[in-house]
Parts: sequence; structure tokens; C-alpha cells
Amino acid sequence: MNQPTSTEALIQGATRNTIGDALERIVQTCPDRPALAFQSRSWSYLALNRAVNRVANRLLAAGLVKGDRVAAYGKNSDAYLILWLACTRAGLIHVPVNFSLTRRELTYVLQQSGAAAVFFDGVLEAQLEAACDRQSLRVLGSLHGDAADLDVLAMAGAGVDDEGNDEAPAVDLSDTDVVQILYTSGTTSDPKGAMHTHRSLMAEYTSCLHHLDIEAGDRSLAALPLYHSAQMHVFAMPSLLVGAFSRVLDTPTPEVILRLLKEERLNSFFAPPTVWISLLRHEQFVAAELQHLQKLYYGASIMPEPIVRELAERLPASGLYNCYGQSEIAPLATVLRPEDHRERPASCGRPVIHVMTRIVNPATGEDCGPGEQGELVHRSPQLMVGYWDKPEETAEAFAGGWFHSGDLGYRDEQGFIWIVDRIKDIVNTGGVLVASRDVEEVLYTHPDVDEVAVIGVPDAKWIEAIAAIVVLRSGVETDADALIEHARGQLAPFKVPKSVHFVAELPKNTSGKLLKRALRDQYAGSQQP
Repeated sequence: MNQPTSTEALIQGATRNTIGDALERIVQTCPDRPALAFQSRSWSYLALNRAVNRVANRLLAAGLVKGDRVAAYGKNSDAYLILWLACTRAGLIHVPVNFSLTRRELTYVLQQSGAAAVFFDGVLEAQLEAACDRQSLRVLGSLHGDAADLDVLAMAGAGVDDEGNDEAPAVDLSDTDVVQILYTSGTTSDPKGAMHTHRSLMAEYTSCLHHLDIEAGDRSLAALPLYHSAQMHVFAMPSLLVGAFSRVLDTPTPEVILRLLKEERLNSFFAPPTVWISLLRHEQFVAAELQHLQKLYYGASIMPEPIVRELAERLPASGLYNCYGQSEIAPLATVLRPEDHRERPASCGRPVIHVMTRIVNPATGEDCGPGEQGELVHRSPQLMVGYWDKPEETAEAFAGGWFHSGDLGYRDEQGFIWIVDRIKDIVNTGGVLVASRDVEEVLYTHPDVDEVAVIGVPDAKWIEAIAAIVVLRSGVETDADALIEHARGQLAPFKVPKSVHFVAELPKNTSGKLLKRALRDQYAGSQQP
């Protein structure tokens, strides 16, 4: 293979478009504008950029080299974002780690990724100590304010000297370098690490800016975990690269979210359906006076249509955006914009500018016609370049030259896409396939229901029997028969739940996503005859 000439190398450098390059561009445009704040600390764009360079240089000085994997094991903070951006500058591969993982799960991610470094929150040190093999790590550091030899916040604030070089490190970077490994949640097996390049993420940021109306004047709340691809790559990063302001929150309770939205006049907020429901039900929702909240984003799981309508009614001046996708596509695939919500509140919209989507018969791969249900498959520069060290799973995901999402949906005559369910969440009851969402939508219309999850449980007669797991609104009492009768009035007989179970809360991960797998495990033997 021929080595590039000096001219070719200069051209490659001048036309390169890494994430670090994009940050440099916005710093040049608005160096003194506030970029982000966490607790009592705030960073201008210039200060943030210098901090990123300091940390990047120190990581390399500590012995890390291009391509090494750096695990981030912590809750939201300014240091978390700085470490991520420093990795993009230093040619390191960032590995965000869910801070609620069990010891076994944490050990798996660290070992499977081959992490050479881990940076952690002090409150998580005990879990990390039990899970990781320190001998396999070249660098062990902390994120902010802890006693580790290398602390991201301390490195970020170093002076301009040998310990704190403000200049970008001299690392040979390319748009096609892998910059992050995003681990999927894992449903029936260990999670897979989706490898993203600068190219895939930069393409996705462009799609987000175009379809989500993210602007320099926005003041957004980043409350969901930054290890989650939606919070980091659909909102936090596009906001940074356009010159907007982000308030980073580490403990997203309804009380704190409502207070910050009100007191800091934040106009943009993303949350999964479970969090929006908790805000709507909170006693302080009205007092928060959220009329200034212009952009209401939701995604990560399917939003019940009654909740979409309630949000629109209670905040009529705000724009609703439904964001659909998954980590493998960085993660935005489609958007339902505000102007389309009135007629299609349950649709996930149309593909964004960098995504081509087909709906195909899972058995034959042939295209489905309008209204016909099939699997969503994608082609896009936003897609991962494979699963880390899992060639067979990668080949399966890209079978036929399209990425297979695992989601069941259909397209209407106007090109809008409707998600029916995850293929694995379809209930096979008596040989008839039922989407759990269809049943959930009906139960959400009962005035006493706060939250509901519908699952299939093993049944000798029906193969799977439909079971509803219900959280009631505070202060009400409703029995199972009443909810079954409510469903019977609106659903075909085979869709009516065979059982209803009442719980105080539904299991969710730290990003607010409902864990139906945990419910299926819990209620596997609970079906009543």
C-alpha cells in the first residue's frame, strides 16, 4: 500500500472532520458563551476546549496510546463530558458504563472491551474494586474530586505548564477511527458493544440539528445518564456543537427536574416516557409553570398515546418531538416533529436525512406494502461499524447489506412509520400474535392507571397468556376485574389480559427505560388458571 505523499497528508488534515475538530470550530465562533454547567461549576466554550486538551495530553502522558479503551464509570457530571471529549482528541476509544450494572455485568464490560483505563465516581469505587482486575489496567483514575492519582476535574483545571498543556495533542486522527463503544442493554445474552466512529456520530449530530430544531439559543437540561446514547448523542453533543447551553444533572428526581426547569428558565428537555409520566403526576407540575419550555423531546421506548395527548393539552405552546432509534444507529433513526403530532401522535415520524429505512418481511426480506407489518432495516452513515469482537453477531445484524433493528412496525401511505413493538415483546397467545403496546394503550385510558406494562407469561393452554402489570394512581383503589372489563370493551377477546398484577412501581434502568425482561422473569409462573 502506497504511503500518502506530504500533499495528500496535508489535504487529509485540512478536510478531516472529527468530533474534536467540530468542537474547535464552535469555540472559534463563540469562545465566551456558556457551554455547560454542573452543580456550582460552569464552563465557557473556550474554557471547556482548553480543559479537554489538558486532559487529553495527560491521558497520553500516563501511557495510553491511540486505540486504547477508556471506561467511564460514573454518574453525570462536567468531568464525565470532559473525559469523553478528551478521548476524542487523544485517539482513545471511550467506553461508557452503566453505573447500575451488577458486579458480573461490570466485569464483563471491562473485560470484553479490553479496557486499559477506568475513570470512576468515588461513590462507585467499592463496586469497581470488586469487579475489575487492577493488574490488567494501565490507568485507574477518578472523575471529579476524588483521591485518585489521575482525576479528570483536577487535570482539566491545571495551569498552562508541563502538567496542563492547553494545546490539542499531536495524534494522527481520522474520521473513520472508532471513538466509542456503546454497549447495548442485553436481552437474552451478554450485551454487545456497538463501535462508532467520528464519521458515524458526526453524521448523526447533523441529523439531530436539522430535525430537532436545536439552536444556539437553547438552554437544555441533560438529566438522563450520559452513558446512554440518546442523552449524549442526540442532545448533549449536538447542543455543544451548535453553541447552546446545557445544565447537567446527576440525580434526576421529579422535584429537582421541575425546580431546575423553572428556576433556570430551561427551554429544552428530553426524557423517556416513564419520566414524563412521573412529571405529569407530580404535585409540583402545575406550580413549575413550564410555559417557557419550548421543546419537549421523548424517546428510548414507546410513549403511550394518552400520555402524548396529555402533554400536548397541559403544555399547548410547547413542541413535541418523538425520537426513535437505537444505539447501533448513534441512535436517531426517525423523528415525529411538532407539526405532525396532531394527526399522528402515535407515529415515530419519518427517517432523518442520513437514514434510509425499509420495512421488510422478517422471513423473506421482501418489502412490505403500506400498512403491512415487518421489521425495520436501515442503511446510514450513522450506523456502527460492527460489534466489538463479535464478528458473527455483526454479520447477522447486517445480513443482506441492511442493519436489522429488531423492531416491528409499518409505514403509512404518507411515509410515516409506526412502531408496533420490539419483535421479542410480541405475545404469542393461542397462536395469534399480539403487540403488547395495543393492550397498554387501552389500559392507559382507564382513569385509575398510572403506569402499565403488558407481557406474555408461559401458559399451557395459550402458549403465552397476556398479563398486565399495573401501577395505580395515588389514592385510588381498582381491582383486576375492573381493568379486565375496561379492556374487554375496547379490545378483541384474544387481546384482553388473562391476569392483572398490581405493583408499587415498574422496574426501570437508570435511563428510565422499562425492563420488561425483569417482569417476564418475575411473573413467569404466576398465570392463574
